[in-house]
Amino acid sequence: QVQLVESGGGLVQAGGSLRLSCAASGSIFRINAMGWYRQAPGKQRELVAGILSSGSTNYANSVKGRFTISRDNANNTVYLQMNSLKPEDTAVYYCNAVLSEAAGTPSRVYWGQGTQVTVSS
Repeated sequence: QVQLVESGGGLVQAGGSLRLSCAASGSIFRINAMGWYRQAPGKQRELVAGILSSGSTNYANSVKGRFTISRDNANNTVYLQMNSLKPEDTAVYYCNAVLSEAAGTPSRVYWGQGTQVTVSS
């Protein structure tokens, strides 16, 4: 069983910062990619940032220059540093990992339970 456990959400004023963490545990052979998605009320879930095992990153245009994704491969952990937060960043943030549980098995997508980020104006 693979689990993704997120932490670090909360309430912050506009202009403030938060750091989200997500640790993957369980039967893991290789993690190909990890990322963060978010879903605001009444909206579809959207990609915020992603990072490959190579370290290559990509960001949603709305967060470029404000958010930074990083990864600790040794501990199967991904972080999202969020600076200059805006009220429109308010959402439930979900951690995502594309990984294989054993050699020779196909990769699957796993999700965390989500953590609430609320930015007040």
